[in-house]
Amino acid sequence: METTNETIFGGSFLLAPIGSQAQFTPEELSEDAQAIGQAAREFVEGEVIPKDAAIDKLDLELSKELLRKAGELGLLSLEIPEAYDGMDLDKLSGLLVLEELGRQASFSVSYGAHTGIGTLPIVYFGTEAQKAKYLPKLGSGELLAAYALTEPGAGSDAMNAKTVATLEGDTWVLNGSKMWITNAGFADVFVVFAKVDGRKFSAFIVEKEDAGFTIAAEEHKLGIKGSSTRALSFDNCRIPKDRLLGEIGKGHRIAFGILAIGRFKLGAGCNGIAKEVLKYTLKYTAERLQFNKSINNFGLIRKYLADMGIRIFVAESMNFRTIGYINEGMHAASWDQPDAAKKKMDIMDEFQMEASIMKVWDSEALGLIADDAVQCFGGYGFSAEYPPEKIYRDNRINRLFEGTNEINRLIIAGQVFKKVSNGTLPLRKDTADLPELGSGPLAKAARAVELAKRQAHYAIAACLEVTGQKLIENQEAAARAADMVTEIYTMESALVRATKMLAAGHRWADLAKACAEVHTNESIGKVQNLARLLLAEVLEGDALATAVADLKAFDLYVPVAGAKLRDAIATELIEKGGYPIEHF
Repeated sequence: METTNETIFGGSFLLAPIGSQAQFTPEELSEDAQAIGQAAREFVEGEVIPKDAAIDKLDLELSKELLRKAGELGLLSLEIPEAYDGMDLDKLSGLLVLEELGRQASFSVSYGAHTGIGTLPIVYFGTEAQKAKYLPKLGSGELLAAYALTEPGAGSDAMNAKTVATLEGDTWVLNGSKMWITNAGFADVFVVFAKVDGRKFSAFIVEKEDAGFTIAAEEHKLGIKGSSTRALSFDNCRIPKDRLLGEIGKGHRIAFGILAIGRFKLGAGCNGIAKEVLKYTLKYTAERLQFNKSINNFGLIRKYLADMGIRIFVAESMNFRTIGYINEGMHAASWDQPDAAKKKMDIMDEFQMEASIMKVWDSEALGLIADDAVQCFGGYGFSAEYPPEKIYRDNRINRLFEGTNEINRLIIAGQVFKKVSNGTLPLRKDTADLPELGSGPLAKAARAVELAKRQAHYAIAACLEVTGQKLIENQEAAARAADMVTEIYTMESALVRATKMLAAGHRWADLAKACAEVHTNESIGKVQNLARLLLAEVLEGDALATAVADLKAFDLYVPVAGAKLRDAIATELIEKGGYPIEHF
């Protein structure tokens, strides 16, 4: 996959004809990646799932023990350079691990905080001495990490942090507080953000034994009860001068760059949990009898099951596509190069739109899947004795983690508006040269995606023509633009993957085709409505009437019978007893 091609960049999918850009799919995984995924699965099924109840009772010693066992298997060092005893594997292998570990929500949060936002700041921004001191032990699990950005008055507005750092001789003195810090109850190393002299936002490495550093009691949470979440306090906390991480005043580069990586990681974990939810929902609906037959025979229950499978397929397609782009660019920059960290972070910056799309769509898809599972279980779904109740609570945090979904929608829209304004994304505000119906089994759906792109082009361009980049200040309008872009990206990702599977004669190609068709059938209407509503946020009177009339030129898609396709999907899922498209 040649993502180094200049035609592929963040948001370029809005311009390129469907299928014209390289797209990595899970069917192309290497044997090495599959082996890593299999090792993670065996660890989860052998060590984590059997201890599910104990983990959720917040057994911190157990969490530490499991993380250290993961370290022994190399699962904590996947992204640590080899020079520091790491494996330096590609991001695609990491995606498989995140999916498997996602099957136990609380432990996946602990794992993700340690290996991601806890460790990666040191990987990308640490000095050689800091890397040598911390990374080998973080990779083995001898040391465990946490990330401390949020404060009581600074959540999404992270730059409004009040924690300060003052240099006194060879010692930094930190004062302030942090809250909602994952892994705080057992972490040894904390990446902490503070303002030098109250002005310059910077990052520091704090160790749990540092004088003046205290950790509060565990928070009582709605879900992920088996993960440690505590507040931190710094009262003249004194740390050595060499614990500054990166440059003074460049803490935002660390905070937001690492959070962007965390977004696609979170998306991958969400889909791992979704597969587990589908599995136990299929089992229950096969065993539960009503009116003398299993409830999986009833049309609306089959709709729920099919929708779960469709969302998983779409998320998986989009996830591998996104991480494929990021992985190819990042892995091309060897750690042997002096500017490797900058090159890798530049790739992350380029595809931050797609990473935010992945985070938003996957987290909201899991929310819908969790809700559908409760509904399939009926009254039992509301009981803590049955699994849907727990995932219903556990999944809710995903729309808040790694930047709220509202912030991520603004990131998506902001990237689009910026690239339109600087000419990187020249959107068309016209109704000429409408896409024609091509040939092939998914031609109708492919044309629908092209029509959706043109609708998005027209609506966004028309609004920006009036407001310029200030359109971002109308957050509802910006969110509508972001949702249009997101629906287009998911539709295209699913369709391209299904087309490749059909061409290859894949065992599950017909299932993939049905999933892609149903998703397109549902999403095209969303794009149409979002385009109209976006125009109404900016235009009025004759200008609005003309624009809405123009949009009708793109309304050429004739819907298909979704019930028939869903029934076929549900049949395959029920027969398999889980998500059937396995990769190893």
